[in-house]
Amino acid sequence: MDKLLIRGGRRLNGEVTVSGAKNAALPELCAALLTAEPVTLTNVPRLQDVNTTLQLLRNMGARAERSEQQPDLVQIDASQVTSPEAPYDLVKTMRASILVLGPLLARFGEATVSLPGGCAIGSRPVDQHIKGLQAMGAEIVVEHGYIIAKAKRLKGARITTDMVTVTGTENLLMAATLAEGETVLENAAQEPEIPDLAEMLIAMGAKIEGHGTGKIRIQGVERLHGLPGPVGHRIIPDRIEAGTFLCAVAATGGDVVLRHACAAHLDAVIEKLREAGATIEAGDDWIRVRADRRPRAVSFRTSEYPAFPTDMQAQFMALNCIADGAAKVTETIFENRFMHVNELLRLGARIEVDGNTAVVRGVERLSGATVMATDLRASASLVIAGLVAEGETVVDRIYHLDRGYDRMEVKLRGLGADIERVTL
Repeated sequence: MDKLLIRGGRRLNGEVTVSGAKNAALPELCAALLTAEPVTLTNVPRLQDVNTTLQLLRNMGARAERSEQQPDLVQIDASQVTSPEAPYDLVKTMRASILVLGPLLARFGEATVSLPGGCAIGSRPVDQHIKGLQAMGAEIVVEHGYIIAKAKRLKGARITTDMVTVTGTENLLMAATLAEGETVLENAAQEPEIPDLAEMLIAMGAKIEGHGTGKIRIQGVERLHGLPGPVGHRIIPDRIEAGTFLCAVAATGGDVVLRHACAAHLDAVIEKLREAGATIEAGDDWIRVRADRRPRAVSFRTSEYPAFPTDMQAQFMALNCIADGAAKVTETIFENRFMHVNELLRLGARIEVDGNTAVVRGVERLSGATVMATDLRASASLVIAGLVAEGETVVDRIYHLDRGYDRMEVKLRGLGADIERVTL
């Protein structure tokens, strides 16, 4: 099994290119199921979750291929889907597999989707997806671990979810594009990946207004068309990957320019990094971060976009571990998202957890050790901690990291880090 071996203590300098957004790529790959015409996506990151989604589409009978000449280009042709089903063997590894439910039901009138698996950071129930589709006229039962849905044609409805749910908003948005009449999604999620999905759907012929706000209005159409190459739809930059590199530089020190990065998607993170003492400049598609002193401890609270993202909590906690002072971290989104704390303690961090709050007291230096990744973002926090720790750190179970980061060790090595993928 692959591990990362990190020899800490090096500053990061240079340039790094941010990959396409994982959380935009997954729903947009699923959106290709809404049309019988070919769809081309560019800036598709090379991630395990993307590979799983492509395999899921192929399993249904779609053609889904990554270009050998242009690895960030993927073409999907769902004209020959023969099995509108997402089996447990594929879904168990990735919670986002639930995103095929809305497109399959909208286009084919039926879908059988296994209840999802994925990270162990919280329950993340899919009941909001089911309630929304039922409001649009779907008949849904859950039995033997599967969601079985049927509808001759979905009908527009006004849907108010009980909570803000990103994948729920995406699933209902995709389903509504082919529904009869108007659908209004109230309490919709506003993460940048949702407007990106909406813009893709609009380019395919959908009628959508209000995306990027808490109220999205969709007028259903009879059919959607494809998005031919060579450009098709370009996926936005991954704000969480960008934020992870920003935290890494703020922790290790150095001067790095992030290319193909969107600062507007990271306002809350950048504000906190500036509080920590980092100097950050930004243009239309780049961010420069400089850090020449020990960071200051910064308290923060996670919440829905545009507030501080839960997907950056672990990485910023790693920064606080070596900061000057103490900080309080409050997690409001997922109940199990402090699993990285015990691994950071193995590196010499001082952290106390009480419910959904962690108090981090910074130490001057961490000490290398063997640690184990417990989920995707936790793995990134351990890499950051390893980069600043004295001696060698070995990060085990990095298959979690590969789910959401495109060759992270290669990019960090290009910035001067002493990091390599090994089999031990």
